Amino acid sequence: MSTTPPRTAVALRHLAFEDLGILAPLLERRGYRVSYLDAGVDPLDRDAVQGADLLVVLGGPVGAYETDTYPYLAEETEALARRLEAGAPTLGVCLGAQLMALAAGADVTATGRKEIGYSPLALTAAGEASPLKHLAGSPVLHWHGDRFEIPEGAERLAETPGFPNQAFSLGRSALGLQFHLEADHTRIEQWLIGHANELAAAGLDPRTIRADAATYGPALAEAAEAVFGAWLDELPPHS
Repeated sequence: MSTTPPRTAVALRHLAFEDLGILAPLLERRGYRVSYLDAGVDPLDRDAVQGADLLVVLGGPVGAYETDTYPYLAEETEALARRLEAGAPTLGVCLGAQLMALAAGADVTATGRKEIGYSPLALTAAGEASPLKHLAGSPVLHWHGDRFEIPEGAERLAETPGFPNQAFSLGRSALGLQFHLEADHTRIEQWLIGHANELAAAGLDPRTIRADAATYGPALAEAAEAVFGAWLDELPPHS
């Protein structure tokens, strides 16, 4: 008797605590076998990356354009370009979305300012018709200072007053999110400790983010699961 092999989800991780968060158990419940590749440590095995049924590129504290300083970013961008060209299911979060934008030919630049903490999004018309519709009225976790332009052929899905490009989709198979839907609010302390220097430099009080995580986190987790679930439901099969 033949059995269908489990679908594979590979996550490219840049910081240990910025992992798949609430997305990992959701993927496992849907029959995915989840594994990680740690940037700058694990080789980007072409078969594993290109052959994954789903590739998730997670966040990190470096700029997508800093390829001279962090050469592995160029490898990731090349891998993403191949997946996007093939229409293979790909999700990018924060730095991951910026790398996706670069791979698709769009610019990523430093803004000189920070957007960190919980605040709501404004959805575009395309966003309201996308899986992001489940976020209506939900403050999300922002943690970025760079911005991406929307790649040619992509749909812009969301914005905030300071960052007009917060999410984009390329067909049904690629979704880039500047914000962190995957973050587990019960583990926000890891973020506050890990990014303590960045918070201090930006003049932000971790107590505010901690309190907001307790206030908004539970409802956001439900909304995020609805977003991810709806997006996964729409994915075309990866050959």
